[in-house]
Amino acid sequence: MNSSFNKFLIFKKWIVILMICFFSTNFLYIPSVSALSDSRQFVLDAWTLVNEGYYDPERLDDIQWKRIRQKTLQKQIETSEEAFSAIEEMLRPLEDPFTRILRPKDYELLKTSNFGSEINGVGLQLGEDEMTKKIKVISTLAGSPAEEAGIISGDLVDKVDGISTSDLGLANTASKLRGESGTKVLVQITSMSDEIKEIDLERRSVDLRPVRTKRLRDDSHTIGYLRITQFSESVPKKIEEALEELKDKEVEGVILDLRNNSGGLVSSGIAVADSFLSEKPIVETKDRNGVKDAIISQKKTYFDGPMVTLVNKGTASASEILAGSLQDNGRSTLIGEQTYGKGLIQSLKSLGEDSGIAITVASYLTPKGNNIQGRGIIPDKILDFPEAREYGNSEDKWVKNAEIYLNSLFDKNEVEETSIKTLNKDNDH
Repeated sequence: MNSSFNKFLIFKKWIVILMICFFSTNFLYIPSVSALSDSRQFVLDAWTLVNEGYYDPERLDDIQWKRIRQKTLQKQIETSEEAFSAIEEMLRPLEDPFTRILRPKDYELLKTSNFGSEINGVGLQLGEDEMTKKIKVISTLAGSPAEEAGIISGDLVDKVDGISTSDLGLANTASKLRGESGTKVLVQITSMSDEIKEIDLERRSVDLRPVRTKRLRDDSHTIGYLRITQFSESVPKKIEEALEELKDKEVEGVILDLRNNSGGLVSSGIAVADSFLSEKPIVETKDRNGVKDAIISQKKTYFDGPMVTLVNKGTASASEILAGSLQDNGRSTLIGEQTYGKGLIQSLKSLGEDSGIAITVASYLTPKGNNIQGRGIIPDKILDFPEAREYGNSEDKWVKNAEIYLNSLFDKNEVEETSIKTLNKDNDH
């Protein structure tokens, strides 16, 4: 019996030793597991942000979003680059070019363009054609290498440094076009007339100067010209200051130029609309729960006189929110071309310390309930003659056309005022 008991004790001792070894091995292995799981956690964080914020939950169900998570996490994901690639692959079934991962360089650049005053690159604002899925030019930044090379809205970007943009996708195409000042990039473009050309562009620092203003004078009237090149954080304040300055110069009306303004911060575009509208609906947003939220302007305005707004096919996103609110409220006549048609709103989320993810979180409707996604806004007056190379200069026929239109409004108002005065005078007698 003692022998059996001793054997039991020895057996028990070995079990304890084996358990200690097992758990010790696992404790020693934990750091390695953690190191591997960092990249996987990065991917999972991205999946969760999209799962909780994407504006169209039905689309997530259609592509079996939960199954995509499972399949993605089964892949080898040990490095940051593997994590970025896994997220790109995970997002592809959404077929939403605006929901995208932003690597450190792109994330920093996007923040700079939204909050800063200059950007390094060639000055192309890109989008994806809804029908063909090809990468096309929304607009070019004023004074940029792309603008100087004659690239215009509607041109297709086929290749960047010999790599097909259909393989790169929207985000990677935009990323390859950016870089240090002085470096060059070869871009293959197909124009709207199907002309294929290769253009060697040298990257440089482009001054965004989002708000540009001047006074236009003729023999009888004074008009303020106000151009917004993009909607960064500083724009609403700059617009308020510009409008105050123009009022001090006693302008009778304003030409608001939104040509080739591809958007930026939606909140900035809404704030600018608030400067022109008094207690009027600016935009209606629709979130993932189908909840419609109407944004109404404040009572105070910074300018309430006559105005004309210039738009073209490079007018997109936040610019279309502004243009649509002015048109639907009868606040401004829209002149130019049909706009781009981006009616989706993205939210920028941080991923880790230096990267991010842009997620489409809502769609928007104009005050009259028009959905412009893929359709754009049709101006009140179509202009079919060529635009000037430099917007707002003395040769800009679109601005001249806007001036003529405003002058006709002034003259009409003067006639009406004269008629009212005459009628009142007759009634006094």
